[in-house]
Amino acid sequence: MPIEYKKNQVLFRDIASVDEAEGLLEWLQNKPAARVDLGACTHLHPANLQVLMAAKSRIAAWPNDANLRAWLETALKSK
Repeated sequence: MPIEYKKNQVLFRDIASVDEAEGLLEWLQNKPAARVDLGACTHLHPANLQVLMAAKSRIAAWPNDANLRAWLETALKSK
């Protein structure tokens, strides 16, 4: 399972495809203070990125992959 939902945290693993975006959106709408752990994520479909951006999610851990981390930090860090 590429996305695992905990009490107040969502964990991304491996490849998060477009199929996960709707469930992620619904979960984050119900848990606005939740944190996001992207540490084990290797690919994030842009639909999931849009959800994270819209939800202004707090990131608990960035991806281990340096290229993915750089891309996501640029898109998700608050200004």
